[in-house]
Amino acid sequence: MAKRTFFVTGTDTGVGKTLVSAVLLRAAAKAGLRTVAIKPVASGCEVTPEGLRNEDALALQAAMTEALPYDQINPVALEPAIAPHIAAVQAGRQVTAQRLVGLCRGMQMRPADVMLVEGAGGWRVPLNDRETYSRVAQELNTPVIMVVPLQLGCINHALLTAEAIRADGLPVAGWVANRLAPEPMPVEAENLAYLRQHLPAPMLGDLPWQETLDIEALTNCIDLKPLIDN
Repeated sequence: MAKRTFFVTGTDTGVGKTLVSAVLLRAAAKAGLRTVAIKPVASGCEVTPEGLRNEDALALQAAMTEALPYDQINPVALEPAIAPHIAAVQAGRQVTAQRLVGLCRGMQMRPADVMLVEGAGGWRVPLNDRETYSRVAQELNTPVIMVVPLQLGCINHALLTAEAIRADGLPVAGWVANRLAPEPMPVEAENLAYLRQHLPAPMLGDLPWQETLDIEALTNCIDLKPLIDN
């Protein structure tokens, strides 16, 4: 059974949740830990001879140590590249927090040291007309890892996301700063210093921009101690 489970969320969509998850998984593997990951629902999947496939879920599959079939890593695959609750309606499928929690708990039964649950979009992205994805993390009662892109507005978005997580009764286990473009944001160092001072959790990593993705190199920018020493 997975000993430590973390839910990975972002301050917005497209901020690098999958990249950060993959780097965390590889860093844990380098530390000698067995890892599994699940992206319970993914929109924007491509039609392949093997069925619908999502590039984020494939990246998780490649980064984790345990060999599992794709359908266990991404059990709800949706083709439209839109918000999951709308994609589910268009696909004639129902997505509920209860179902996703059940899928995650099934993955938790796998033998591993670390398990990551990657959300979709930000903390309050809808699953349906009544529930947001945050409900899944609440039901799992798992600590949350937050991905913060270093770009204009990041302080406001990060503080609001952390506030919402804590209001939902969950701890922020840590956060990772990520760069989405080669040009640094204005006064980047000052923004990063403010985040480090005011976010209620340790910074787990500060990822540089890479022209060519190198997950192994990025593992050197990650500090797993706040996650695995508790």
